[in-house]
Amino acid sequence: MAHDHKHGDPLPETVLRVKSLESLLVEKGLVETEALDALIDRYENKVGPKNGAKVVARAWNDPDYKRRLLADSTAAIAEFGFTGAQGEEMVAVENTDNVHNVVVCTLCSCYPWPVLGLPPVWYKSPPYRSRVVREPREVLKEFGTELPNSTEVRVWDSTAETRYLVIPKRPEGTDGLSEEELAELVSRDSMIGVTEALSPNSAEGD
Repeated sequence: MAHDHKHGDPLPETVLRVKSLESLLVEKGLVETEALDALIDRYENKVGPKNGAKVVARAWNDPDYKRRLLADSTAAIAEFGFTGAQGEEMVAVENTDNVHNVVVCTLCSCYPWPVLGLPPVWYKSPPYRSRVVREPREVLKEFGTELPNSTEVRVWDSTAETRYLVIPKRPEGTDGLSEEELAELVSRDSMIGVTEALSPNSAEGD
């Protein structure tokens, strides 16, 4: 895997200001850490990933859009208006019966914020960043994803310039679903590649 990170650079001024403001608000008792945690959880697990889910659902439902997405991911994603910092150069990779893709950032935590929101804590952790490269099948098993030996696992290393979006396999039994219903089956973790998309039955049970 090629590395072209700029991870040694100082944090951007905006990030430093946000961190300083957060610390100050907590210190003065104006914001509770629990409230911040809840807000982060909302954008990490709910609001943010819904953007990516819309992209995946459109790709499942519209072959022409999927071709555009695979050919020029940045432009195809921008059709939804999902652009901006951390999403300037996007690459979509598609899971099939023969290939399963999973994304990591081995040197820090580069992540496609416009389509997935905030990165989960485990994505930024050193164990995930190192182990998913060395033993991807074992890591996937820990997320509940067991693949046939015949399925090739490809690990994509995000950089400061390029970030990846996994198009999970479309679940069986979803032929009659609308894009909105399909999007409900697409989780954040499936777009990172550590899990597969939800089945219609499992989504109904949530």
